[in-house]
Amino acid sequence: MIILNNVSLRRGAKLILDKASVTLNPGEKVGLVGRNGAGKSTLFAMLNGTLHEDGGDCSIPKVWRMAQVAQNMPETEESATEFVLGGDTRLVELKAALAVAEAADDGMAMAHAYTDLADAGEHDAVPRAQSLILGLGFKTSELDQPVNSFSGGWRMRLQLARALMCPSDLLLLDEPTNHLDLDALVWLEAWLKRYTGTMIVISHDREFLDAVTNVTLHIEHAKLNRYGGNYTSFEIMRAQQLELQQASFSKQQEKIAHLQKFIDRFKAKASKAKQAQSRVKALERMEKIAPVLADAEFTFEFKEPQNLPNPMLAITDGAFGYMVDGQEKRIIDKVNKSVLAGQRIGILGANGQGKSTLVKTIARTMPQLAGTVTQGKGLNIGYFAQQELDVLRPDDNPLEHMIRLAKDLGPDAGQSGKEQDLRNFLGTFNFSGDMVKQAVGTMSGGEKARLVLAMIVWQRPNLLLLDEPTNHLDLATREALSMALNEFEGTVMLVSHDRALLRAVCDEFWLVGRGEIKPFDGDLDDYQRYLLDESRRLREEAKLENISSEHQPEPLPEQSPAAEVAQSVKEQVSVAPVSSAQRKLDAQRRQEINAKTKPIKKLIEQADKKIAALHTEKTTIEATLCMPISPAEIATLGQQLKKITEELDELEMQWLEWAAEVEAIEAASLAN
Repeated sequence: MIILNNVSLRRGAKLILDKASVTLNPGEKVGLVGRNGAGKSTLFAMLNGTLHEDGGDCSIPKVWRMAQVAQNMPETEESATEFVLGGDTRLVELKAALAVAEAADDGMAMAHAYTDLADAGEHDAVPRAQSLILGLGFKTSELDQPVNSFSGGWRMRLQLARALMCPSDLLLLDEPTNHLDLDALVWLEAWLKRYTGTMIVISHDREFLDAVTNVTLHIEHAKLNRYGGNYTSFEIMRAQQLELQQASFSKQQEKIAHLQKFIDRFKAKASKAKQAQSRVKALERMEKIAPVLADAEFTFEFKEPQNLPNPMLAITDGAFGYMVDGQEKRIIDKVNKSVLAGQRIGILGANGQGKSTLVKTIARTMPQLAGTVTQGKGLNIGYFAQQELDVLRPDDNPLEHMIRLAKDLGPDAGQSGKEQDLRNFLGTFNFSGDMVKQAVGTMSGGEKARLVLAMIVWQRPNLLLLDEPTNHLDLATREALSMALNEFEGTVMLVSHDRALLRAVCDEFWLVGRGEIKPFDGDLDDYQRYLLDESRRLREEAKLENISSEHQPEPLPEQSPAAEVAQSVKEQVSVAPVSSAQRKLDAQRRQEINAKTKPIKKLIEQADKKIAALHTEKTTIEATLCMPISPAEIATLGQQLKKITEELDELEMQWLEWAAEVEAIEAASLAN
């Protein structure tokens, strides 16, 4: 177990922990929460050995293996598969030992190395690595692409896969969901639920924390407070604790006032001096209860739009995508949609289907390939890009950004652009003092996101286009954003992997997929099931593409008629047979694939039968619930339905994992 006993920890002059104590048991899934700057990442640095405690004792079992996501951007020409394989440190060590043994021609050492490699799972290491990569949203065709060919967000996904590949007893995850789409997030949740070691995760996604944690560790006022349960349970228990603390404080204050009143009244009277003195001592001995000091929560609001055109915009026969080597790459086609005033639209879709492309096209940062996008008169768009630096300049400071924005808008801004007024406005977004002069490039992701929000609010938009706005935002700022969006009088179009935000803000969903945009009739739970089906479909398509491309015959060179006749005669006389060695090799390869995939395919077959049976049972219960039945029966059936739904979700995620593993094994064998 992990034991912190009276630990004091500093980061520079700042005291992060002050005589903090806590115990974490093996196998616990811990969510580490606290306000930005409370010291969560610093605590991680102590746990992984980068920092050492300044006082007290931090104890972690020496035999425990630790894995964590490297925060640096990988720069390597290694393929994605090779890079993730490198995360299995045990295999890397054993392969190095084998190389040493082979160089020394040490037969005994080589035998031991081969045995150890087999025990460490070398035989299925490549399929396991590729299953992780595919689960995090990569395509089969990208498995062998060099790491350097991917953008920053995708490289960080590979860092996450590399950490998951590492055999570990303790897994440290610092904001693992930041670069993930909703489909990859759902997959990661399922993987972490099956992880058997101890896990500590820092995240600002409440639904993710609820799904994967069973203990919450709250860092506040340089202390660590442990709560049993996930984040929602923590919120309830902490609210009760604060309420009790405030009640106890109020009660104690009344008692103190009563004692003090007696002391003041009778301390000068000889007959009452002894009683007064005893009350003075009682007052000194009393352990003071601290009042509940409410943190200054960050809040903001969108100003009332100057006008609300209706419709906001209309798309006619639209085609969205980009150009590749002068050729159109259409991702979405034949779009005919209108966006009305007051709509709250959540944009859903599996990774790579065109959600961001749609938003960028509407935001006018990317031209449409065909059709028309007609904007309503007076349309004013507020655009939050997924990459904040798409709209920010790293060398400029927040005040320079606001001054430039005021100049660009001119009289259309409808408000003062004076420097002091802009400073005051930035102060409402926690940019005060010297921060208004700090270069944006040196700011944290959360600070950049707050600056983008400030710039959007100042423009008084009537249409908000938000592409993953919660990346890098802490829970308090996410709550503030959710409240501000609910009070906003204009139209919202939102792309987000934060399900809590989608549930709170959106009242309808558009589904982007298979080259089209259509309404999604269902909630986010239905969408999660859709993602599973879509992921299976895409994997099957990629698998068929790979097989067909690898077996595509090469075109023959053009021949003269005489040569064609000669070739025809030659083919009739003699057909070159396939060598017996080649046939034997092909058969051996098929046997190897079959041996590796047969047990997994059997599990898939069993899961298919179980899923079908559960769906039948679920349909029966749902039909029964629509009939007039007693409250007791409704309660019983409701519990059964919940249990079946949870079992179905788990089975479907497991099915996806097995299917990906089979595909990875077959792909690896074909590549060899």
